[in-house]
Amino acid sequence: MEASEVLKLVAQLQQSTGTVDATAGIDLISALETLKSTCSAVQASATDGVATAIAEHRRAIGKPKAQWRAGVASQIGLARRESPNKGGRYLGLARALVHEMPHTYARLLAGELNEWRVTLLVRETACLTVEDRQIIDKRLCSDPATLKNLGDKAIESKAKALAAQLDPASVVKKKQKAFSQRRTSTRPQPDYMCEFKTLTSMDRAVSMWATLRKAADSIVGVGDETRTRDQVMADLAYERITGASTAKAGAAVAVNLVLSDETLLAGGKQPAHLDGYGDIPASIARQLVRDAFAEDVLVTLRKLYAEPSSGALTAMESKSRTFPTALARLIDLRDRTCRTPWCDAPIRHRDHIQSVARGGKTTANNGAGLCAACNHAKEADGWESGPRPKAKGVVHIYDFETPTGHAYSSEAPRMPVARRYSSFFEHELTLNLTVA
Repeated sequence: MEASEVLKLVAQLQQSTGTVDATAGIDLISALETLKSTCSAVQASATDGVATAIAEHRRAIGKPKAQWRAGVASQIGLARRESPNKGGRYLGLARALVHEMPHTYARLLAGELNEWRVTLLVRETACLTVEDRQIIDKRLCSDPATLKNLGDKAIESKAKALAAQLDPASVVKKKQKAFSQRRTSTRPQPDYMCEFKTLTSMDRAVSMWATLRKAADSIVGVGDETRTRDQVMADLAYERITGASTAKAGAAVAVNLVLSDETLLAGGKQPAHLDGYGDIPASIARQLVRDAFAEDVLVTLRKLYAEPSSGALTAMESKSRTFPTALARLIDLRDRTCRTPWCDAPIRHRDHIQSVARGGKTTANNGAGLCAACNHAKEADGWESGPRPKAKGVVHIYDFETPTGHAYSSEAPRMPVARRYSSFFEHELTLNLTVA
């Protein structure tokens, strides 16, 4: 099947209108769900085909084996409008389905399992040998009736139980590997809240939660305390991690808040950007600043200069091959997250868009903030990139092309800037002319 044929089907679906008949509507919803699963199966087959073709080409021209699949996950992510990390997951899923789990692939192609449930089966058997994985694939998916009407947890439990039965040692190794990947992370939540997560072993997590709950129980309802148990537990977690005396006190860490002078000083409405979270309303940004000044917290002001009409940050240059601290900070503030389309991972590398070996300079215009995965991907054969010429009133943009010839562009977000306004003298002159 060609892409053009799929796009014709898409065009037909785009012309469809909602039905007023409930029975027909349910039938349509069910049919579209089947279509989604079938599309996922075809995507998996195409994904494996792309990876195989690229690897075969690189092998044929004598590239080292370590380079055969370099950058492929990023290309898959771009094609699916996802991050390279997710692109890698889709690539792994595709290879498992096509080469090791044919029955599971058949259930996906038939629309009897959706992509997430297939992912659960692949994930829970990833620690097994190919032979054991194929046994589970046959037991669970050779007969469509085996998993019929089962939900996510039931399917996951069946796969886990069979994996533990076939190879207990691999399951133990999987548990040990999972513990080695313990970490903390943050995720923005609605209403300008943020979720702080700790991934660790079950016993540690339960112990931390129980400790906070026990401490909260000794505070809730005592004296004038009006906070709920959940609120107290959240405040205690903040206090114990940051070392603040109370949750109201600020912590001795750097938090970058980028806002225009008008927003800060003149009650402007231009949103601000909180590093690590995203855009926030002007009123909340001013409240954060007021709260910081009200407490015993060091507050510093760093001036950034941006073009008023476009929000393009002014540039800096360096003769060094590496980005010096000030220039790296400017790139971080300008780009905010990884500049690869659909990748919002934190910036880890400040990369030369046009490499130094090809004459690229260490400037803001030739620099981009990238995550580690995207930076490594663009070093593979066939990737080409270059910044657009710097122009007044235009935000930073660069273009790149993948080994398959697909072109993409990356545009930096606008900086929060004040509206352009006349000087006091010009304002008075305009007012007098208007009155006259």
